[in-house]
Amino acid sequence: MDVDEQFRSKKCVTNNKEYTMKKQGFTLIELMVVIVIMGILAAVAVPKLFGMIAKSKASEVPTAAGSYINMQDAFALERNELGSWTEIGYSAPGKKKHASSYESDNFVYFGTAVNSTNAKTSVTDALKIQNKAKLDDCAIGGYWSMDITNGTGNNQGNVAYDTKTSSAQCEGLAPAFKKLAKTL
Repeated sequence: MDVDEQFRSKKCVTNNKEYTMKKQGFTLIELMVVIVIMGILAAVAVPKLFGMIAKSKASEVPTAAGSYINMQDAFALERNELGSWTEIGYSAPGKKKHASSYESDNFVYFGTAVNSTNAKTSVTDALKIQNKAKLDDCAIGGYWSMDITNGTGNNQGNVAYDTKTSSAQCEGLAPAFKKLAKTL
């Protein structure tokens, strides 16, 4: 058998019809090119995907803080003082852990108690949201917190909110949180 005969198309006869069988396939180089292209696409897409996952988890932060602000505003307008989580009827997302802390899958929510000595003035870290896992570049234990101040004189019942974060990376994950800050 000569070499040319080995690579020729084979003929197949079925029901008196002749078919030509062709050997087809991909070369090793073609397969390698496809694998390299897929690797490049994966290298570009995977970091973006993880960043988007972190942002979607952090989207819980401004929503929870917005609910707190609405409830505190309503309470302050009605009573001319600041209220604790229980007084304003606020419950953070997740399960109650202690009297003033809740825990969700991604965050722990803390509240500073409002008592008779500071009820009409201000509360530092009235709401503090701390992440339980690393979210993108926001380290474990990174936080978003809010200080509140009740107005005085003609502004009494109007509440000011000052927001802060543990790092620029945490702030970047939930930029809407910074927008919740307001002054009297």
